[in-house]
Amino acid sequence: MNTDQVKLQDREAISKFRDLVNDVNVCMFTTMDENYGLSSRPMFTSKVDDEGNVWFFTNEFSEKINEVSKDNLVHLIYSHPVKNIYVDVQGSCSLIIDKKKMEELWNPALRNWFPDGLDDPKICLVKVSTETAYFWNHTSSKMGLLFSMIRSITKGDHYKENEKGTLDLASTKQGM
Repeated sequence: MNTDQVKLQDREAISKFRDLVNDVNVCMFTTMDENYGLSSRPMFTSKVDDEGNVWFFTNEFSEKINEVSKDNLVHLIYSHPVKNIYVDVQGSCSLIIDKKKMEELWNPALRNWFPDGLDDPKICLVKVSTETAYFWNHTSSKMGLLFSMIRSITKGDHYKENEKGTLDLASTKQGM
């Protein structure tokens, strides 16, 4: 790891992770199909909890549920080019059917996918137990980034990409 990178653990990692995900909110949820190919689809993040787990609503009979029932390892790829935020999360997921948890996490925007709301008999939750996240957070605008690159070329300054690093999200779960 070079000196420009940060490695965060414990509560600091979860806090950073939650902030990054809340800025993006939609990820590409990537699973492995039966032919060992990668399959991705956009998913709306309902919540990052205090343990760093990520929660999603889905259809219990969807293809992704079929795939994770065979191999529950997933990648969540968050990308917000306008804000220059990128996060790659590794974890394992499980299917949760818990009406109280669904009521806690419900957001009216989910009616776009579940018109019957929590009364939909196919609705369920996916909980991703996160392990590691890699992030790139370029807080400058695109013009600011371009200016920094040009300055580094013309003045011989070292181009700094801003913040990037690794978030160890699994270490917080070992003692829980």
